[in-house]
Amino acid sequence: MTELHPDLRENVRLLGDLLGQSILRFPGQDCYDRIEEIRAAAKADRRQESGSGQRLVKLLGQLSDDELLPVTRAFNQFLNLANLAEQYHGIRRKQGHPSDLMVESLGEVFDRLKSGGIDPQELHRKVADLRIEFVLTAHPTEVARRTLILKYDEMSDCLSRLDHDDLMPGEREEIVDRLSLLIAEAWHTDEIRHERPTAVDEAKWGFAVIENSLWQALPKFLRSLDTSLSEATGQGLPLQVSPIRIASWMGGDRDGNPNVTHEVTREVFLLGRWMAADLYLRDIQALRAELSMWQASDELRAEVGDSREPYRQVLAQLRERLIKTREWAEASVKGEPADDSGILFENEDLTGPLELCYRSLMECGLETIANGPLLDTIRRAHTFGLPLIRLDIRQEASRHAEAVAEMVNYLGLGDYLSWSEQERQAFLVKELKGRRPLVPRNWQPSEPVREVLATCEVVAGQTPEALGSYVISMASKPSDVLNVILLLREAGMAFPMRVVPLFETLDDLKGAPDSMAALYEVDWYREYCSGRQEVMIGYSDSSKDAGQLMAAWAQYQAQEKLTEVANRYGVHLTLFHGRGGTVGRGGGPANRAILSQPPGSVNGSFRITEQGEMIRFKFGLPRLAVQSLTLYTTAVIEATLAPPPVPKDEWREVMDWLTERSLRSYREVVRENPDFVPYFRQVTPETALGKLALGSRPARRKATGGVESLRAIPWIFAWTQMRLMLPSWLGSDVALEQAAQADRLPELREMMQGWPFFRTYVDMLEMVLAKADLRIASYYEQTLVEDEHLLALGQSLRQRLQGCIERLLELKQQQTLLEQEPVFAHSMKVRNPYTDPLHYLQAELLRRDRESEGAGKVPELVERALKVTMAGISAGMRNTG
Repeated sequence: MTELHPDLRENVRLLGDLLGQSILRFPGQDCYDRIEEIRAAAKADRRQESGSGQRLVKLLGQLSDDELLPVTRAFNQFLNLANLAEQYHGIRRKQGHPSDLMVESLGEVFDRLKSGGIDPQELHRKVADLRIEFVLTAHPTEVARRTLILKYDEMSDCLSRLDHDDLMPGEREEIVDRLSLLIAEAWHTDEIRHERPTAVDEAKWGFAVIENSLWQALPKFLRSLDTSLSEATGQGLPLQVSPIRIASWMGGDRDGNPNVTHEVTREVFLLGRWMAADLYLRDIQALRAELSMWQASDELRAEVGDSREPYRQVLAQLRERLIKTREWAEASVKGEPADDSGILFENEDLTGPLELCYRSLMECGLETIANGPLLDTIRRAHTFGLPLIRLDIRQEASRHAEAVAEMVNYLGLGDYLSWSEQERQAFLVKELKGRRPLVPRNWQPSEPVREVLATCEVVAGQTPEALGSYVISMASKPSDVLNVILLLREAGMAFPMRVVPLFETLDDLKGAPDSMAALYEVDWYREYCSGRQEVMIGYSDSSKDAGQLMAAWAQYQAQEKLTEVANRYGVHLTLFHGRGGTVGRGGGPANRAILSQPPGSVNGSFRITEQGEMIRFKFGLPRLAVQSLTLYTTAVIEATLAPPPVPKDEWREVMDWLTERSLRSYREVVRENPDFVPYFRQVTPETALGKLALGSRPARRKATGGVESLRAIPWIFAWTQMRLMLPSWLGSDVALEQAAQADRLPELREMMQGWPFFRTYVDMLEMVLAKADLRIASYYEQTLVEDEHLLALGQSLRQRLQGCIERLLELKQQQTLLEQEPVFAHSMKVRNPYTDPLHYLQAELLRRDRESEGAGKVPELVERALKVTMAGISAGMRNTG
């Protein structure tokens, strides 16, 4: 087993020792000793020393109610500190410290592509045309409070400052003292959010990611891209290109979230403009100090006359308009009268003066100055724009159909919802080609329809730079897309917005290519979309619907066929990947996932959701964000210019054979076994998840119902907490077992060798199986399952999990899991003595919680400690849902 890197081990030990000092100060020695005793017992239990498991359970069972909270908090805090140390070590690798997870540089990838026969001019063209968009989604999976995240960020900065060989003893002591203070502050801060964040709170959190990290990271990354591209092709990055875009669902995603209204969306648009004005003001103030020179081009002189400091004069005018813009946005948010004269609204209002200064400096031979901080601000302006972030709108297809139906009914034109698809399309295209308004002047729609129309009006009032995509969930036919375009036009939309159907369930994915072909057949629509189309692939619900293996294959085939259909109609397709952080929701290492997409499906454009703790792990710190942007960009460029080979026909047949078996066995358990839902409710903390104020969106689509009513995040969260990890392997176990019995493992090994898609799937399955723990899952069952007849199902599932592990090892010809990933394996091993006590405590606390609820009153300490165990296990597993 590979040990941790010595520097990482030293940082983990330092942070742990400082946490211990805080615990010694409060609650004191007795609590500290108890925590150490529990930790030692957990380590012994993992070494499988005789009687250690019973000793650990006994120690935890002896905790008084007063001891429960500090003990759970201690283990939770240590896991967060271990994550922090690992995250910092991930950045540090870029600084000449070789390691297993080094991100390949842009230059290395460009050189490899050129060596593989890619023409430098083609490489330059593809990079200049690149469109990679990260969509920050509302963060119901982020357990840590923002106040703690800010402390963790500063702790990471302290580790960076300690990372110098030339520190004087006094300097080192000063940094360690600051680190000690931050850890003490974190220890005395309540880590559980007690009030559910509003949709506006979530949006502000998204803005904070830009302010604290991406604002600095993006120009640094683009400088690196510019340099590497220039070295590889002889030409740098054009001034106005923006290969990276940032969008958001926070405040725009109303699908299943009644808390996101048109008022919320309007407020988020305005807050984005306020934040952008504030950030650009800081840039302009700094630039005024920098650009003191007097040489200027005739073009600039024509603008400012004979000013001795022409650049400062241009920037002063820009500063005044930014101040007006900020004041206008602030007043508008408050609902006060707002003067919009002189504000910056269109993006050219900002980029124009900045680029005028840039051209002048270049013309005067001052390239070094032009390409300094001014260039960074220009690149921010082209990437973030005046709205700061591109807001997506998401709504369910039936809501739009109902809105059109009410209009049609009011006008006496018939019953729209009973019309055939052909009749709907004919009506919609006729209206879209016409010029008359459809919405009657004095019409009073129902409240749900009024809300849909009001949202469209808010969207229609924005500039193109403020808008991402209008995503339609549960879309299945062309009229679903045409409904939205008509409603936007009726609201006064002056330009074509991207309208994006989302295909999620197994049936939706299978029907997606035909749906899009039918849409492309509509001549009016092909003209509307100008040869570009975005389609969203949902990973979460397809996995919950069909199991991970079947879902992955359905997603792959849908992307292949969607790409073929788009090519047939001469449409450039961008696939929007609705991935979560976990494997059960399409997660995993980003570069492997991109490089395993069907050939041709990543054609210079790529859009992906980022959410929850994954936003923090990938973009939470500027250097981390630069690393993540590099990783995504190299993968998208490589998948575009050197895509993976087309899979052999016999491999497709094997996948069909495997997934037929995995789907049947998955649904036999999840859908058809009457004991499954009761077992799920009793053995997991699913019913207690509502106690965690994780996000503005309800955990359920309906208040009652089975697994189908659960959102994908709580579904994954619940199984992860008790370590059965069921959504990610159920079905694959039977497929692998039957493949072994049919002597097909050699075929699967050939597929792993030659097909990145299958190799990535097997690697992700291995990672999940390594996180599963049979003993812990069994303990939850013993403690929590009240109906004895359910125990047979639990035993069967654990046996199936064990069988899946054995078959995967046989397939990969390994003795243990993660043999090829020793760093990850050791990281899990280091966490276990801290995660295990939280699992045992959680099971016991869930039992007490349920008993107390039955009696009508749950003790506050029990409920608080239970929430902390959920947060701590999430930290230990490095994901929630």
